[in-house]
Amino acid sequence: MAGVGVYLKNAAILTATGLGLRAAGMVLRVYMAALLGAEGMGLYQLIFTVYGLTTTVATAGMSVAATRLAAEELARPEPARAAGVMARLTRLALWLGLAACGAQLLLARPVARFALGDARAALSLLVLAPSLPFMALAAVYKGYFFARQRVGPGVKSQVFEQAVRIGLAAAVLPTAGEWGAQYACAALVAGNTVSEALACLLLLRDYSKDARRLFGGVRPAPPSDTGHRIWHILAPVEGGRCLDSALHTAENMLVPACLLAFLGSRAESLAQFGALKGMAMPVLLFPFSFLTPLATLLLPGVTRAHILGRRRTLETLVGRIMLFTNLFSVLAGGLIALNAAPLARLLYRDESVGLYLLVLAPVLPGMYLDAMGDSILKGLGEEVATFRYSIWDSVLRIALVLLLMPHFGMAGFLAVMWASNVTSALLNIFRIHKVTGIRTRWFEWFIQPALLFAAAAALGQTFVRLAAPAGDVWQVACSVAATGGLFCAFLLPLGAGRQLKAVLETRRAPAKEN
Repeated sequence: MAGVGVYLKNAAILTATGLGLRAAGMVLRVYMAALLGAEGMGLYQLIFTVYGLTTTVATAGMSVAATRLAAEELARPEPARAAGVMARLTRLALWLGLAACGAQLLLARPVARFALGDARAALSLLVLAPSLPFMALAAVYKGYFFARQRVGPGVKSQVFEQAVRIGLAAAVLPTAGEWGAQYACAALVAGNTVSEALACLLLLRDYSKDARRLFGGVRPAPPSDTGHRIWHILAPVEGGRCLDSALHTAENMLVPACLLAFLGSRAESLAQFGALKGMAMPVLLFPFSFLTPLATLLLPGVTRAHILGRRRTLETLVGRIMLFTNLFSVLAGGLIALNAAPLARLLYRDESVGLYLLVLAPVLPGMYLDAMGDSILKGLGEEVATFRYSIWDSVLRIALVLLLMPHFGMAGFLAVMWASNVTSALLNIFRIHKVTGIRTRWFEWFIQPALLFAAAAALGQTFVRLAAPAGDVWQVACSVAATGGLFCAFLLPLGAGRQLKAVLETRRAPAKEN
């Protein structure tokens, strides 16, 4: 029971922190959009397209390797081995981070000019490069603390990092916003570099204190097979994530280029790209934070039931995940669609963002089920399948972008997103069925929630039109209260309350096979 208590405490900390950080990130996005505008947000997204790839090169697999190897060595009564493994991982992370940093410094200008098609991105890429070694080291320290079942240091560093980033953005953006998009983005990402460095140093301090207490003054003595073990974990993760990241980077480079071919205006193509990727997508993805507790509580049980061959338990757990994911995504997507225009005015004062919210909100169940299905498959040991699907999805998206966007512009890309998310979700659902043999309950999981929301929306929006005070704030608040409340009320007779209670009790008692 003590282990369960630690698990639930850690889950609660991670959940609360994740929600808080995502909310803070949304506030920062709204503030940035107000000062940078849609074109500036488009340039910012382009910059992070390249930075995301170099970040993957620097960090991919390091946290996983540190967690697994530290857990294995800490289970032995030989602290010198664990200290040696951590020393080896730290050196490797530093070298990977420095290599990624050097590559970004060297290639910043040619990549900005020829790959991104916007030389203004070069300055920000140069400013971001020094953050990469710190991110690689931080990944190792976070992995170590996960192995120690101590989430506090990682959470503390994340909160500190976000606070520094927001504080620096608030300090520099009012002035930098007047310098133009190039220098405003450079000033903004400088805060990112500083916050990553300080967060890493905070983690290093906590790791040093914990290592002194745990290892004492022993001389690090890594096992002879340490290098092989590290690369056995790192190579497939690093290679897979780098390939996946490279394909996503290629897609994000192609979208503005294809928009430029359709519109004939660089500024307008960046503005549309920024409005979608930098403004609409964070709103659509923000509610997914509330599903984190579901994954935290149920996914370990999925892995355990699969390993032990408990088919009925597995079917129950997967059914709950699919049901609650779709119930929540239908509610979130429906409310965003109903309030797309007022949300866009409230958050960004930009009506075009409302159009993107309206078009993409109905595919939110596909987005969320894709992410949750991917997690379920990884819990079932199907990492190869998820990687294969991710590559197929990226190749499909790139092909459709090249085919549709030069002729249809942003409408073509919205069609690509619909096709991609629906296809990925279905592939994951069919794979889960194939691996586990459990029944896919199409009506209960998918059709019934949509019908219930349609009924709730018809009644709730009638109330909003008749009784809600004027103003966007009141319209959104009354719509959420009326339609969301009716949807939840409709679910109660169907047993949603009992299912939720069973989820919360999952970690308090072992699952039994019937």
